[in-house]
Amino acid sequence: METTTLKQLSVLARITKFWIIRNKWRHQMVVPFNKIMKYKNFLSWQRFASFLSIFFLIVGVFSPLQSFAKEENFQDLLNQLSTKDFSEKFNIVEEIVLKNNPETKFILNSLLEGKIYSIKSTKKVVLAVKENKKYTTTDLVNNEPLEVFTKSEVTKVRINNKIRKKIKTSLALLDLTHADESIRLGAVKSTYKSISKEVVNTMQLLLKTEESEDVRNSMFVVVSIYNLNSDNPSERIKAIESLEGNLEPIVKVQLKKLIDNDLDEGVRLKAQKALEIIDSRINIFKTFETLFFGLSFGSVLILAAIGLAITFGVMGVINMAHGELIMLGAYTTYVVQLLMPSHIGLSIFVAIPAAFLVSALVGIIIERGVIRLLHGRVLETLLATFGVSLVLQQIVRTIFSPLNRAVKTPEWMSGALEINGILSLTWNRLYIIAFCLIVFTVLIMVLKKTSLGLQVRAVSQDRSMARAMGVRSNWVDAMTFGLGSGVAGIAGVALSQLTNVGPNLGQAYIIDSFMVVVFGGVGNLWGTLISGFGLGVINKFMEPWAGAVLAKVLILIFIILFIQKRPRGLFPQKGRSAEAN
Repeated sequence: METTTLKQLSVLARITKFWIIRNKWRHQMVVPFNKIMKYKNFLSWQRFASFLSIFFLIVGVFSPLQSFAKEENFQDLLNQLSTKDFSEKFNIVEEIVLKNNPETKFILNSLLEGKIYSIKSTKKVVLAVKENKKYTTTDLVNNEPLEVFTKSEVTKVRINNKIRKKIKTSLALLDLTHADESIRLGAVKSTYKSISKEVVNTMQLLLKTEESEDVRNSMFVVVSIYNLNSDNPSERIKAIESLEGNLEPIVKVQLKKLIDNDLDEGVRLKAQKALEIIDSRINIFKTFETLFFGLSFGSVLILAAIGLAITFGVMGVINMAHGELIMLGAYTTYVVQLLMPSHIGLSIFVAIPAAFLVSALVGIIIERGVIRLLHGRVLETLLATFGVSLVLQQIVRTIFSPLNRAVKTPEWMSGALEINGILSLTWNRLYIIAFCLIVFTVLIMVLKKTSLGLQVRAVSQDRSMARAMGVRSNWVDAMTFGLGSGVAGIAGVALSQLTNVGPNLGQAYIIDSFMVVVFGGVGNLWGTLISGFGLGVINKFMEPWAGAVLAKVLILIFIILFIQKRPRGLFPQKGRSAEAN
């Protein structure tokens, strides 16, 4: 029994030795334990057990003391930040990073934000938040609340640009092992402007275990940029070759520096060739970016014009209040967000049907109260609807004031889809393109698959024959005008995510809407879709060299010349009424 117990105690002693080593008591306790293990056979198991009991009692007492000592040492290090010498502060920041305390990241961020203060009486460095001309302080190590001080009792720990740069680099290095891939990628890219030997060594170590291809590629960029400054020309050429075709902006900047300053002609030629390759790729992706902006602008034009195409095609009415119906949809979005301040993401889905109903109801009122009484008199209808537009603008100014209102963008529509360093597609514009296509599809289904759509098509093609077949043309006119006005309200929801909402919002799009309808073909939805995207893309490609105003003028001249040859647009409407028009 004595032998068995001694073996168990021997195993326990080995485990204890390993635990001690893991807790960094190697030098203090390993040697005594080695002696114990060497001479344990000369000890009785009772004496050995007694020794272990005493040892664990000592460990239990002194472990908290060691933890407390570590906290005290770290606080002493932080207190040294109260010095006015910036070079000393720089060294202290380096030591803080090396300590790798759980609060290190928070402390560094607080330094950047200017929230670290020193208590003048004790020189203790703490976190301080200003509230009503007083400073509420918190312990930086254990997050315990401390006293409240006046401004004269504390002083801010100030840092310069060199320290600020060091902190940002250190924070990036701390995030390189984060579980989230996007955070790791952002951390790598944040080091582009402050690449050092320390950063490169860290990257080379992490490359062995990094699984994300995007993060690995960014790390290779860091290493290659560092090698561009090598004393060996062959190393610089090798680094240039690895960066060929890379679209990160920092790569282009570094290559230009080599072309201007490098003494080796071979390196300069290689950098020039790499830069040409990058420029050609940039031009390709810039073209894609312009195309994307053109499609997004075209989507807005389609949403603004598609309701006008329906009413213009069926009723032959030039509705100058169409822009104000768009404006009402945008203000409806603003009001819905006021009613749902805690659910901005959901408010957009509520605003779409609400804007449709509000604008549709106002449209039906306009049709019943004004347009119906002036049916067949195009010029008088134009003037009357222009007057209605002024009335709607003044009503909005009276209720909401003439000032613009900002509609919040939901989180799921914020940010951008980054393809590479040059091309990024903003989520709000991507969603608007998709939304435009969804609205267009639903509208096509309504006109093709419902009884209202059948009657609308009948009236638009031959009003007299439709009446003879029992179609109530007056009811169809009201519903059609309401449908077109409702779609205009939905366009206002989309526009509220791209621009500020104001009383003159609709005026910026009414002329463009008419151009889209005329160019595509009056009453033809497919023509509206194609002409909207076409004019949007053409406009965005012309803006860089012609300017926004001249581009619109040139497009207007083009449409005027076009309708001289094709008066009924790209896709003319068919039917007797259309032929008569």
